[in-house]
Amino acid sequence: MPRDPEDSRKKPLSLKDTAIRMLARRDYGRAELAQRLLQRGATADEVEPVLDEMMELGFLSDARYAESLVRQKQGRYAKRAIAHTLKERGLDRDTAEAALSTLETTDEADEALALWRKRFNAPPQDERERNRQLRFLLSRGYSTAVAFKVLKIVRSEG
Repeated sequence: MPRDPEDSRKKPLSLKDTAIRMLARRDYGRAELAQRLLQRGATADEVEPVLDEMMELGFLSDARYAESLVRQKQGRYAKRAIAHTLKERGLDRDTAEAALSTLETTDEADEALALWRKRFNAPPQDERERNRQLRFLLSRGYSTAVAFKVLKIVRSEG
């Protein structure tokens, strides 16, 4: 006998079902998933066993989540910006360092120059444009020294 679609709307999802549905959409770190479940009205005593079970089943992995974030941001953000994102998402220091170690060790200035070329590819024509390009590089986590070095290289080429 087919299920009545009304039945599924009447029954609230269990905490475990909610966690599985969330993880089916995208990866989460343990701290981030716990926070989301707590926002839905669950208590910490209810959330912890569910998170433990999700980890045992392999549905939840901080290491996998950290590696995914690093791959996603690699080439578009500086290493320190990626490290900051990992810390913001509640990943522990060892997990973050392990994920960051997978980054290719290239010169940060070369990386910033490649990103600059992808975005602008023309030296700034005036002070306003120069400041805009500097802000772009700074917003991607590059240091002021690296940002100025990139613009110096660009100015000498053009």
